[in-house]
Amino acid sequence: MTTSSATDVRALESQHVLQIYRRFPIVLERGDGMRVFDEHGRGYLDFISGIGVASLGHAHPGLARAIAAQATQLIHTSNLYFHPLQGELAARLAALTGLDRAFFCNSGTEAIEACLKFARRYWHARGETTRTKFVAFTHAFHGRTMGSLSVTWDDHYRAPFQPLIPGVTFADANDPGALASLVDADTAAIIVEPVQGEGGVRPISTALASAIRAACERTGTLLIADEVQSGSFRTGEFLASPTFGLSPDLVALGKALGAGVPVGAAMLSEKVAEAAAPGDHGTTYGGNLLACRAALVFLNTVDAGMRASMAATSAHLFHGLRGLADRHPDAVAEVRGAGLIAGLDLKNDASAVVNAALERGLLVNRTSTTVIRMLPPYIVTTAEVDEALDILDAVLATA
Repeated sequence: MTTSSATDVRALESQHVLQIYRRFPIVLERGDGMRVFDEHGRGYLDFISGIGVASLGHAHPGLARAIAAQATQLIHTSNLYFHPLQGELAARLAALTGLDRAFFCNSGTEAIEACLKFARRYWHARGETTRTKFVAFTHAFHGRTMGSLSVTWDDHYRAPFQPLIPGVTFADANDPGALASLVDADTAAIIVEPVQGEGGVRPISTALASAIRAACERTGTLLIADEVQSGSFRTGEFLASPTFGLSPDLVALGKALGAGVPVGAAMLSEKVAEAAAPGDHGTTYGGNLLACRAALVFLNTVDAGMRASMAATSAHLFHGLRGLADRHPDAVAEVRGAGLIAGLDLKNDASAVVNAALERGLLVNRTSTTVIRMLPPYIVTTAEVDEALDILDAVLATA
């Protein structure tokens, strides 16, 4: 692609694509491992991986072979018929999550919608038809569809689309003691991200996790864990919630699970699943052969020995980020995260740092105004971490 054709790409989008994205002014054409390349052939070290999606990096040979092979056999059948991969993937996810059944869909947002619906369906089946309320948390981000948006905290996302679904209350994530008064006999479920992603890479506190457990035990309220970003090994273990002592009844998965192919899954305990009946929910594309094949490749690849290297790289990354905080105390307020999700919380708006990093060949993104979020592919090496840290060090020195 020439420079003029890249300009044409942007011009064509400006005329025909809905203008709801603030895109960076580069056109990406291809990828290889940890790097993506623009129309001029310039490489960028990718520490955002399509917002946590390209978990195996770009153009992963095993994934590419599997997708190509599946495309020559059968891509899609709909859920009118059986195919050999859905059950296999569901069994793998059940073993990894401790939850019995899977509903497959196309994205994390759809998985959240399913969890919200199945939580209400559970209480309806028990005859407790007034038990419809949800409790979410400050800084929560669960998606942009009407149900997931209703449990998303930031008014910037919510206000233009009010009224949303009723009966949602937001508890202060920094005040665990306040949760108990918000959870009662009309609460269907508490929904929580063990590590908030879009909300600024904020792991919940052990005190909040204890308060959530106590509220669920006291009232029987279901627990939904949004593991769309924190799950699928992103924080180390397959799910982050058990590391906080949480045992969710429903779990939403997405992003990294498909390694770039759209896939989502809602995992349900048997007691919740028993309340569901044919026709209660559905999807045309969800759980098709291509998506299931990609997810199985992802699980097999990580199982084949990646977890030890991911843990070592994570330790190296956070050691380096703490070093940046020590060297730039006027710029950096805090380092947060776990595994391969990291947030560098700045004392000012992070936009300038993100843009300067882009100019130097590093892709990160800004979230929660002041936070530089990093979601590198799982194949990242310590050498690539050092490369990213050096760029951020140079940018912060001039910030």
